[in-house]
Amino acid sequence: MTVFDAPGPRWFSIPAHRPFVEDLAAGLHARLSPLGPEALSQATVLTPTRRGARALADAFVAAAGAKAMLLPQIRALGDLDEGEPPFEPGDLALDLPPAVSSWRRRFELARIAADHSHLLERDLDASAALEMADALAGFLDSAQIEEVAARGRLESLVDGDLAKHWQVSARFLTAALDAWADRLRELDLIDVSERRVRLLRALGELWTTQPPKGVMIAAGSTGTAPATADLLAVIAGLPQGAVVLPGLDEGLAESAWADVGEQHPQGAMKRLLHRAGSSRDAVRPWFPEADSQGRWRRRLVNEALRPAEATADWLAQIARLRAEAPAGVDPFAEGLKGLSVAAARTEEEAALVCALLLRESLETPGLTCALVTPDRELARRVGARLARWGVAADDSAGSDLAGYPVAVLADHVAALSADPLDPVRLLAVAKHPLVRLGFDDAKLSDARRRLEGRGLRGPRPPSRERLFEKLKDEPEAADLARRLFTALDLAAEPFATGPASPPDAAVALARSMEALADGPDGFGALWNGAGGEGLGGLLAALSGEGEGLPEVDASGFHDLLGRLIGGETVRTGGATHPRLRILGAIEARLVRADRLILAGLEEGVWPKAPPTDPFLSRPMRKALDLPPPERRVGLSAHDFAQAASAPEVVLVHSERRGGAPAVESRWLWRLRTLARGAGAALPERHDVLEWARAIDAPKSYDPVKRPAPKPPVAHRPTTMPVTRVEALTRDPYAVWARAILNLKRIDRPDEPVDVRARGTAIHRAFEKLVEQHPHPGPLPADLAAIFRDLYLTALREEGMPDAALVREAALAREAAAWVADLEERRREHAARIVVEQSGKLVFPTALGDFTLTAKADRIEVTPDAVGHILDYKTGAAPTAKMVEAGFSPQLTLTAAILMRGGFEGIDRVMPGDLTYLRVTGRKPAGQEVTVAAAGAESLDAAEHAFEGLRRLIDRYADPDQPYLSRVAPQFVKDHAGDYAHLARVFEWSTAGEDGGDE
Repeated sequence: MTVFDAPGPRWFSIPAHRPFVEDLAAGLHARLSPLGPEALSQATVLTPTRRGARALADAFVAAAGAKAMLLPQIRALGDLDEGEPPFEPGDLALDLPPAVSSWRRRFELARIAADHSHLLERDLDASAALEMADALAGFLDSAQIEEVAARGRLESLVDGDLAKHWQVSARFLTAALDAWADRLRELDLIDVSERRVRLLRALGELWTTQPPKGVMIAAGSTGTAPATADLLAVIAGLPQGAVVLPGLDEGLAESAWADVGEQHPQGAMKRLLHRAGSSRDAVRPWFPEADSQGRWRRRLVNEALRPAEATADWLAQIARLRAEAPAGVDPFAEGLKGLSVAAARTEEEAALVCALLLRESLETPGLTCALVTPDRELARRVGARLARWGVAADDSAGSDLAGYPVAVLADHVAALSADPLDPVRLLAVAKHPLVRLGFDDAKLSDARRRLEGRGLRGPRPPSRERLFEKLKDEPEAADLARRLFTALDLAAEPFATGPASPPDAAVALARSMEALADGPDGFGALWNGAGGEGLGGLLAALSGEGEGLPEVDASGFHDLLGRLIGGETVRTGGATHPRLRILGAIEARLVRADRLILAGLEEGVWPKAPPTDPFLSRPMRKALDLPPPERRVGLSAHDFAQAASAPEVVLVHSERRGGAPAVESRWLWRLRTLARGAGAALPERHDVLEWARAIDAPKSYDPVKRPAPKPPVAHRPTTMPVTRVEALTRDPYAVWARAILNLKRIDRPDEPVDVRARGTAIHRAFEKLVEQHPHPGPLPADLAAIFRDLYLTALREEGMPDAALVREAALAREAAAWVADLEERRREHAARIVVEQSGKLVFPTALGDFTLTAKADRIEVTPDAVGHILDYKTGAAPTAKMVEAGFSPQLTLTAAILMRGGFEGIDRVMPGDLTYLRVTGRKPAGQEVTVAAAGAESLDAAEHAFEGLRRLIDRYADPDQPYLSRVAPQFVKDHAGDYAHLARVFEWSTAGEDGGDE
């Protein structure tokens, strides 16, 4: 007697703790093989997804002991899984229009959204229209799957009690649905979801009137869609039909079963059985219960996830479970065997814990392991950490297209159409591994290096002409830049006269990328491989089917392309480890491994919060007979319950996500609570946490000491500008690095120019002003306007962007007015004004003759032979206390050179006021900060600074005198310096090091 000899309907269930596809295959093989070799091959098995079908085929091979056999027909029925095609039942599909492609649907819906944006009371660009199209598609899918006729009913939902937002949504949806229906008729196409529902309905009607002759099994589906549920009911009643459910909880008390709702793991199967007119009692086990440990694990998980309304009697249920167990068996101890928890501190640590658990599995021969998580970011991190051991797991979800080099290149090229002189992106394109530009390898490498060093580092060039001017002595780099711009101009061509259509922009982008990739091997590498094929397909769809999208400018196209690329996943085969898998929660229903790692168990991740419908409120959804958002939580709970019932399970959660505290998943919390109520606790995997925290930790903590280099005395500098003396007093290590090692700071690409440009521009404006209007001599009436123009011109020459110049223009007006008043006042008492004058002073030291140099911003010589020294500042000026302490000796040492006749063309004069002119354009627009007044004060300050310098230089004549790092740490925040990273300041300063290291 076979299972099909009993009258229908036939409902079976495989317990959650059992491997579903293995038990299904073993049961069918055992029941049909005795009937003859053709009995199994004539059977049909329907699975929810194609991956489940592949897993079932492998399970049949294992069930036959690896012997040759004829497999049954295994087909994917299709459910809510994205990307899974419907089961096409032969000739029935010929009576239906073809399905609209996913790309065409998105773009057409985006056009409809843009055309009806006035109903939303806002404008939609292409990217926003695409976002709205995705929301529309979600509503259409939901309505079609639930077989709800939404058209014509939406306006009836709107009344005076609804907020204006929902009224606007209802009007927009009504118009969009009508427009989409009209467009589908024009194209003679149909939505994928609607076509699937019609096929399933037609198949159900056909099998009701003409039952298939062979065995028909539907396995693993929970019948969430009405059409699928009705088809399952038909299959269960076929003469040789049966439905095998995944993990029906037959042990849940009737009172609790009555409370099962949308968010419960059993909610979908309860709805299925109710719709089919069957009861839970009619469902039979596929195999008799045999695994005691698995049974108690399943009961434990199911009890933990029972409806919230039924948790009040947990203590009584704990007692009942213990009463059910045989003598000497603790059901909770049995159920917790093989179950453990790892609580990571952060999501980074959680990824490493998962990788270590996967890697640990490989130490046991033949052991298979799978990571199950809905968190794609976590899955990517785990994959990256497995790479350290040269291990690649089979990731069922594939990888993001955005991570492939060809997609990165496309993003840079599109961005450069909007901002063609972005040095960072220009460098990224020039140095991209796919970019050849007709060069051979050696020449291209050298040209890239020269273009970077001489052209694209430092402030952004204001124009291409200025860039080529910087490259006038680098012909190869200039040639590379010309070819680069020629190729990039192809992508920008559609936007030359204004906004362009996305299809035209996509074609231009592809042409530009092919020009960039042109090399000895052609541009085959550009479109080869999974990434090239994925991006090529995207651009082909955009150029061929995106004519309905609104026009975009260059920046809008970059945003649109980023949204499209960001939503694409590339699935590849590749060389992966046969015993390791990374699965999504739905895929883990059918595919099982010896060890399961369930990760991402935080609220908002697993389960995800119920999605927010941008169009319909909860009452509106209920009125339309659409399922509540909580239904997906229930399906997710079922997936968790299935996986958590496996023999060996590690539950991984993170205590923090994104730097903020995370709440552990409600399911994990319920398991902990139930176990505590029974006097038990979930076992912890502290060992794996210790491995994760120790794997990259140093064996011992031995921080570096403060660097104290002692170069030979003969190599120590004997010439120094006054500005470098300041570094010698604060950070001698910086002097060693700059003057002795000759290490110079390399500018970053797109170096911010605000601070440096202001300082240089102020100096240049004052210099030009004095050159054009020397003293003595009259000052023009429009002096403020002249200075403002000089300042803004200097800023423009320094590469300040136009947007920043707009802001600076307002500041320049205020600063220029202050400068005009300053010039009037100071010139009254000056006999002569000298700007940007160089001077030097040679004096004997223990190192030998030492040369001190200076370049004075401004010296005002009075008729009584007093020289006032002024220095321009756009930032904060040193205080008198800092000058007196010797930490800012620039002006005092300049005064020492001046009083000793060190400035050519200026006789020996007494030092006057030592003043910083701080020019900002803000409130106040400028300040005169005098740190030493003329007379004895400035004379004493100059002499004190000069003698202090002499003693300082004499100290460095001692071979044992080191160039210590940061001897004046109180100024660290104000003067971070260019060599702090080289000196590893953070490391030794935070470790409390107070000595030197030779």
